[in-house]
Amino acid sequence: MQSRVDEGVREYERGVAPRMIVTGGLDGGRFRQGVVMARVAQAMGVPASAIFIEQDANDTIHNACYAARIMKAHGWRSAEVIASPAQLARAGIIFSHLPIEWRVHAAPAIEPESRFGAVYYTGLEILKTTRYLLYARRTESCSP
Repeated sequence: MQSRVDEGVREYERGVAPRMIVTGGLDGGRFRQGVVMARVAQAMGVPASAIFIEQDANDTIHNACYAARIMKAHGWRSAEVIASPAQLARAGIIFSHLPIEWRVHAAPAIEPESRFGAVYYTGLEILKTTRYLLYARRTESCSP
């Protein structure tokens, strides 16, 4: 999560993203990811007026959908989507079903990933992508 916020702040500072939508619900029942990411972005210098918080999504499908709802409500048409390297393919598949222009790029890793970690997260993403393509795309769809 930290690396995605860092990259979002860099994109904001470069002028690529004049606003940030941070999205994510409860993380293990303790913290709302969107709120935590907003606080971190503010601590890094992004003004609160440029940060939009979505704090109900609990999976990537709803992260995308609820962010698209925020965009639609404000008349925004395009997004720079930042994901972890392992999430890129699935994020692209999910965003391809939304009525917005988007591009996705990976947030650089904060520290090198172990060989076990790389295999684990790649395998997990393969399973999540397969689940999305076979099941969730139809049963968990969301209208922005």
